[in-house]
Amino acid sequence: MNDGRQRADAGAPADAHRTVAADARGTLGPGLVARDAQQALQVLHERWSRQAAHWVFGYASLIWRPEFEVAERRPALVHGWHRALRMRSHVNRGTPEQPGLVFALLPGGACRGLVYRLHREGIDAQLRSLWAREMPTGVYEARLLPCRTPQGPVLALAFTLSRRSESFLPRLADDELVRILRHARGRYGTTLEYLHETALALRAHGVRDREVERLVGVARRHGLL
Repeated sequence: MNDGRQRADAGAPADAHRTVAADARGTLGPGLVARDAQQALQVLHERWSRQAAHWVFGYASLIWRPEFEVAERRPALVHGWHRALRMRSHVNRGTPEQPGLVFALLPGGACRGLVYRLHREGIDAQLRSLWAREMPTGVYEARLLPCRTPQGPVLALAFTLSRRSESFLPRLADDELVRILRHARGRYGTTLEYLHETALALRAHGVRDREVERLVGVARRHGLL
């Protein structure tokens, strides 16, 4: 895998490395997404209009259910963020009465996943659909993150979570995790299904995530899988 310095992404502007470096630390607008997801969507439109290609980083359900037309797919590595089942879900995998859990990118470490390049045709409709799925309550902080791929670096949209968010959870005891896996269900199904599908997808793409495997092991030991 390239180290992100040897070559720019094919089709990217000549200053792609400077673009990646400049955008690595910033959200689409400081604190913007958490306050107003629709305004952040407009900012993303403006930022993406200056990019030669539009990429999305998938680290959980976007790996096994992207729901958009993909022009290109690559394995990818993001530094400075890690995958964690630490975000409350009141819509997709739970309810306000019985919150579920979903994965988020949290600061620190690294994360392997996939990046998808979207077709330029119909990009507005695809982005609106993605936003409706990932940002129904505006909890995530959308960022453009530099991703390493075998063909070179790309800048991809990723959905991250601040530890200051009310939806962030500290590490749960196994008995509390099991209770959530047993009961939480939202508009897209159960937290248990979500965890299991993510684990299967990661394995299928050759990604080993020890914490995901540990969580699946907990579910198995309690007869949930």
